[in-house]
Amino acid sequence: MSSETALQAQHIVKYFTQPEKFQVLKDISFEVKKGEFLSLTGKSGSGKSTLLYVLSTMDTDYQGQLIINGEKLTGCTQNQLAAFRNEHIGFVFQFHYLLTDFSVLENVMLPALKLNKKSRQEIESKAYANLELLGLKDQALKMAGKLSGGQQQRVAIARALINDPSIIMGDEPTGNLDSKNTQVVFDIFKQLTREQGQTIIAVTHDEDFARNSDRVIDLSDGKIL
Repeated sequence: MSSETALQAQHIVKYFTQPEKFQVLKDISFEVKKGEFLSLTGKSGSGKSTLLYVLSTMDTDYQGQLIINGEKLTGCTQNQLAAFRNEHIGFVFQFHYLLTDFSVLENVMLPALKLNKKSRQEIESKAYANLELLGLKDQALKMAGKLSGGQQQRVAIARALINDPSIIMGDEPTGNLDSKNTQVVFDIFKQLTREQGQTIIAVTHDEDFARNSDRVIDLSDGKIL
């Protein structure tokens, strides 16, 4: 695996056992380069979200190997994986999962406070910088529940960036947004890969979003087309 590779999936096979045994991922292998913006597409039931959960280390019940930043993660304990995720992977879901009774700033700071590698002051300053990058610095002290849907999704991106993750994984990150806000989020992702070398892997149904990313992996019936 070269130093330019962010993630490597090798022969990933995944079965669901309920209601009966069913193979959902069939021998999936690919690499993602550092700074690449990759879209995973496919119809409902194609296996793309299942694949993202395997890649994100949240689903460990699979065959094959997963390597991120040169580190083999297959076979690690849940505690090791949780620690790895918090440090190396940022998540942006379809729903923002913000704590609405906390301020925007507090929401962004949370994963870094949990990682506990920097002082509160450093974390706060990084959180402000992230909010500024996303055009939300003036909203920092507002309760997160008072923001619009598009703003909340941008806060979720600022939070995903707080620990300087090597990869951001998005599960339908624009799924709940109108076309204007979808474009805003897409432009932010593009800027992050271009200017900060951020690697992004996003599952999407949005054809424009996928087409404008660096590369598309299209799944059908658990296989790469």
